[in-house]
Amino acid sequence: MTLYLVAIHHPDNYDPGVSEDAEMHQAIDALNDKMVAAGVRIFVGGLQPPGRAVSLTMGMAGEVTTVQGPHLKTDEQVGGFWVLDLPDLDTALTWGRKAVLACRAPVEVRAFN
Repeated sequence: MTLYLVAIHHPDNYDPGVSEDAEMHQAIDALNDKMVAAGVRIFVGGLQPPGRAVSLTMGMAGEVTTVQGPHLKTDEQVGGFWVLDLPDLDTALTWGRKAVLACRAPVEVRAFN
């Protein structure tokens, strides 16, 4: 078995209060229940908006600095994720497709080393 990250991507300006409704929450809850029933879900978590992140970097002299906000300057960020224990990539992609439908958002599937 291999651990896979199934990450949900949201635009930087994503507002759950506007973008998410009861039907979407029910779909995500149902997907979580299916993952638990299948015995594949290791961990699940939603993330705070990227503006609440704190990024740490190392400077030329080896000092560590902190900056409020995300490190990557993109127009999409990871909004939440699952860690699943699965036999292969095809199975991970099957769960990823279900996540796209439940979350109504792009999903990235990636194996852990």
